This record gives sequence, C-alpha cells and structure tokens, in this order.
Amino acid sequence: MKNILLLVITLSTLFASTQDALNAYKNGEYKKAFRLYTIEATKGDSTAQNALSYLYFNGIGVGKDNKTALKWLQRAADVNDTRACFDLGMIYLLGENIQKDTKKAFHWLSIAADKGNIEAKYNLAYLYYNGDGVKQDVKKAASLLDEAARAGHVRAKQNVARVYLQVLNLKKARYWLEENAKEGDTEAQTLLDEIKDLKQD
Repeated sequence: MKNILLLVITLSTLFASTQDALNAYKNGEYKKAFRLYTIEATKGDSTAQNALSYLYFNGIGVGKDNKTALKWLQRAADVNDTRACFDLGMIYLLGENIQKDTKKAFHWLSIAADKGNIEAKYNLAYLYYNGDGVKQDVKKAASLLDEAARAGHVRAKQNVARVYLQVLNLKKARYWLEENAKEGDTEAQTLLDEIKDLKQD
C-alpha cells in the first residue's frame, strides 16, 4: 500500500460539552481550559476526557504527563467513545507515548471502525494487509479499503485497486483504477491497459 499516513490525536478532540472550555483553549487560556475540561471529565463526559488527554499528552495548561493522559483517554475509550477508541488504537499502533502493541491497536481500531470511523477502517485495513496484530487477510484489507474509499478517503482510493489486483478481483480493481485514472493517476491507466490485455489473453 502506498502513502500510508497514520494519524494521532489531533485538535479535533478538544470539542467538549462545555463551550467555555473550548473558548478558553481557542483564546490561549490553557490553564482555564484545563480546569474546565477537568470538571467535565470527572463528571464522565467522554469528549472532555479526550480533550484532557490531549492537554496532558502535549503539556498544554498542565505539565506533560503521558501516564495521566493515557488514563483519561482509556476512560473515554472504555465507554466506546469513537474518537477515543480511534486515538487509543493509533497510539498503540504508532507507539506514541506508549509501548507499541499492534494487538491492542487492532482491538481499539476495530471498535472505532465498527462505529463508522473512516480513518479507523483505513488503518485497520493496514493491519490486515500486513498481518500486524491480526492474522493476515488481504481480502479483508481490500473490503475495508473499499468502504473507506466509498466514504471519500483519499488514500484508500489510491490503494484499494492495487489490493484488489493482488486478490485477483479484476472487476473491482478496474472500477477503482478507472476512478484513479479520472483523477490523473497515470499508473492507474497503465494497470487498466494491463487488465485489458490480460482479459484478451
């Protein structure tokens, strides 16, 4: 697969139930934001827990503390918060601020993917494709890439046809190669020509 880009926790985790906390963060009042997010997080607000983990991981408004950051992220993931499950899965996949563990990455990304997270589906496909944390299954990788591509995921669109070619699903490979060719992918056009020659043979 090409152009694999794995994502980690981003600013999008900072949207919380309290607008005051978000406004404080946007205004650079990080200690105030930290205090307000902490109030909501201790009440069980999973989005605030996500935000709090982000602040701890990055040392914003509070001293950097990976252990506490992970604790808050885990709390949010434990109640199946989609963003938290994705972020936790990516942290384990990348080994960011924690020991890399592809089995745990697979677990959390699977939950996020089942809840419709497109980035989770894309990265789960990566795990299936390489057999990391799960038994290798290129057909399953192709299926997940197809779902992500149909949802508009750019890198999934770029990779799904190549994976379909590997499992010899020429019909679906041709569909995605045609889509890639329309967007100026010259390699996709070359592969389309090769499929045409193969069918003639």
